[in-house]
Amino acid sequence: MHPAQLERTLTASNYARQVMQQLPELWKQDYAIDQFLPTLTTEQLDALVQHNLGCCTDEATWMQKSRQLRARLMLRWIWQDANELTSVVQLTRELSDFADACIRSAVVLAKQPLVARYGEPIGDDGQVQDLIVIGMGKLGAQELNLSSDIDLIFAFDESGATNGRKSIDNQQFCIQWGQSVIRLLDQVSADGFVFRVDMRLRPWGDGSALAISHAALERYLAQHGREWERYAWIKARAITGGKAGQLLMDMTRPFVYRRYVDYTAFAAMRDMKAMIEREVQRRHSEDDVKLGAGGIREIEFIVQVFQLIYGGARRELRVKHCLTALQRLGEIGLLEMADVEALKKSYLFLRRLEHAIQAMDDQQTQALPTQAEIQARIAQVLHFKDWPDFLQTLQQVRQVVSQQFAQLISDRTETVENNNNSESLSALQQKVDEPAWQLVQNFWNSSSIKKLPESARLRLDAFWPALTRILLKKQNPQLALTRLIPLVESILRRSVYLVMLVENQGALQRLVDIVSVSPWIAEELTHYPVLLDEFLSTDFELSSRRDLEDSLRQLLLRVERDDIEEQMRVLRLFKKSQVLAVAASDVLAERPLMKVSDALTDIAEVVLQASLHLALDSVYARHGLPKRSNGEVLTLDAAAFAVVGYGKLGGIELGYGSDLDLVFLHDVDEQSDTDGKKTISGMEFCVKVAQKLMSLLTTQTLDGRAYEVDTRLRPSGQAGVLVSSLNAFAHYQEKSAWLWEHQALVRARSIAGDLLVRQRFEHIRHQILTRPRDETWVKSEVRDMRQKMKDHLGSSREQQKAGIFHLKQDAGGIVDIEFMAQYAVLAWSGTNPDLARFSDNVRILNDTATAGCLSRSDADALTAAYLRERTESHRLALAQQSMQVNAADWFETRKVVCTLWQRLIDPAAIEGLDH
Repeated sequence: MHPAQLERTLTASNYARQVMQQLPELWKQDYAIDQFLPTLTTEQLDALVQHNLGCCTDEATWMQKSRQLRARLMLRWIWQDANELTSVVQLTRELSDFADACIRSAVVLAKQPLVARYGEPIGDDGQVQDLIVIGMGKLGAQELNLSSDIDLIFAFDESGATNGRKSIDNQQFCIQWGQSVIRLLDQVSADGFVFRVDMRLRPWGDGSALAISHAALERYLAQHGREWERYAWIKARAITGGKAGQLLMDMTRPFVYRRYVDYTAFAAMRDMKAMIEREVQRRHSEDDVKLGAGGIREIEFIVQVFQLIYGGARRELRVKHCLTALQRLGEIGLLEMADVEALKKSYLFLRRLEHAIQAMDDQQTQALPTQAEIQARIAQVLHFKDWPDFLQTLQQVRQVVSQQFAQLISDRTETVENNNNSESLSALQQKVDEPAWQLVQNFWNSSSIKKLPESARLRLDAFWPALTRILLKKQNPQLALTRLIPLVESILRRSVYLVMLVENQGALQRLVDIVSVSPWIAEELTHYPVLLDEFLSTDFELSSRRDLEDSLRQLLLRVERDDIEEQMRVLRLFKKSQVLAVAASDVLAERPLMKVSDALTDIAEVVLQASLHLALDSVYARHGLPKRSNGEVLTLDAAAFAVVGYGKLGGIELGYGSDLDLVFLHDVDEQSDTDGKKTISGMEFCVKVAQKLMSLLTTQTLDGRAYEVDTRLRPSGQAGVLVSSLNAFAHYQEKSAWLWEHQALVRARSIAGDLLVRQRFEHIRHQILTRPRDETWVKSEVRDMRQKMKDHLGSSREQQKAGIFHLKQDAGGIVDIEFMAQYAVLAWSGTNPDLARFSDNVRILNDTATAGCLSRSDADALTAAYLRERTESHRLALAQQSMQVNAADWFETRKVVCTLWQRLIDPAAIEGLDH
């Protein structure tokens, strides 16, 4: 023993001196070795408890030995804390591990006399029931302090009865079992106690049954669970109960972590904070370092409110330890890292102070001492010159915490006490036109409003003034209002969304701005309100391809392999929320067209790749894998199956409502059987994968469908097989395909699947496109196909005379430019093979200039026209307006396109452009 350490320990703790006097054997040599080990692992503490208590067969012996062991370890922990031989995190973890081990030992001992009297408790499934002890609060989070009580809840898995001669029901058995556990741990004897036990966090609190079944707890949380209980259950952890305990914890997760981004947590936090402040004032305990202003509880609130808001969507936030959660909030950007570091530093300081206070007399208190002598000793242990010096630092720490806490609340809410609906409605009536006002009146007089539960009505009453304040600042409020009212009606029964918007005024402002511009966005949110979760929490930055892949992979990891319905839900909501984020970014940040198309194409490709993996995994699980055509054994990552994208997907030009033109290719041995339990042929395997993939993407569910899929561009169209072998595809393209099918191949690109199949497709594509062709024949074919499209899809002669121009289908429109790019590849790549490198029109046009097939000015002029027309088509799609526009506004752009069309393909086409 070091004399200086001993002196410091005795300065830090009167309790340590008492232990040394009462238990002199602690100083014997055999104790000194493990007594002051720098750390004790979970396994070492388990072994220590088992060694001391495992042999006890009666309560009296167990109680004596457990209390002496506790005193021995408390001396060790106080010694280490006073001499800074341990960290706050290590110390609290060891205390918690010791509590766990004592609880498990007590549960084993307490059961024996009950079984002797009543027999084993048997569930409805015939299995012996265990007592599930749930640690709450600091025990659940493994953050116990030096003199913590332990918050427990007792549960059991299934109802039933004991199998003894004197049978009682399982609940009564578990109540008596729990009572014995409490007595073993909590009862004060000549040797002290092990842990003070607090059972008040159980359902219904004091006065309710001491133990509750899994089913009853599930009903309670679903029907009666209060917001403050969600905070409490964040830290809940099953200490005993094995698999039944873990299943019970899994059951509670949806109660704690809602599937949506949940801003109701702010209101609950404010209510709990106000309640705590009233209690602090009542007890005159403002100097409580846990509950007082700027104390430990405020740091925990900051962390937990973010966990409750975002934990449903962000799995990494579902942790129990405060510092771990705090670090992750910084890593994912919900808190600034500088703020995270400041809060961590404050938390560790306050916890160390808490330990110094409690070590003095082993008292469960967080109040600063009032006696001058104790103050001086604590200041000395914490390395301060004196108590005033310490108080100055403490004040700075509490100020940091208080500022963070105040900012959390003020950033998220705006007072609405001075507004009421009648005033809001009156102001709105003066600002909007008559049809919009009639819509408002119909809304407030509707039966759906009258039938609202009180809680939902209160939320609506808080939301409406907040919405009105924003609408009154708009030049044309009725536009946003008429689009928002259907959305509000759709979320009334899930009124938490109203809370989200009230609590996040910036998000409400963005929502009003966006729906003012885009009725398409308004309709998407109205039809699928769950999209509000992501929509309101996004920063509207375009996600990188890697971020999209990581995000979808994390979402799908949570879904069971055979839960097809949930897989579909995840795919649909991911696609819709990501596309919605792109649209919002497009509207608010005015993203360039190419960036928007790239982002929409990335989303589609990521969804396709994930869907293909799910489809392959599903078919593989039942049937195994076939062999490659050369006899090679396949794996899921190299299953000789690939997806090719045509059209807008292939050309990296997806719009908001684009469907996916897909072709499926394989390189398997069609005749060989798969290697699974239920064998099928290689061809059947490929067809099942394609069908499964299409089902995942196109099945209509409550969440809509992910994408519309068109497979008519496959060899022989609808008459052809759904999946083609590479050899069959190459043969068809060489021998049977029409020129328009080669036009389509210009915009084809491999998207997902087996790398070798994808590479082989790209090789086939290049070979087909670079074949020498007669330019005159190509012109004729392209011109005839284009004319058919104009006749079928373009504006009528009467519409053209009336000054209407269809941006896509009329002369000088988007399709003309696409056809010229395709003509360039088919006519000229035989002598300029680089023209067949890319599938998107912009890069094809650039390559025609590089190759000297078009002048740079002509290529640039076509590109500029193409981008202008496509940009306008995106805008019209978001505004849900027709592609038919005023021809006069597009005369110069059309003239550029038509002039080049006349020069390249059809000399007579310029006629009639003077409209």
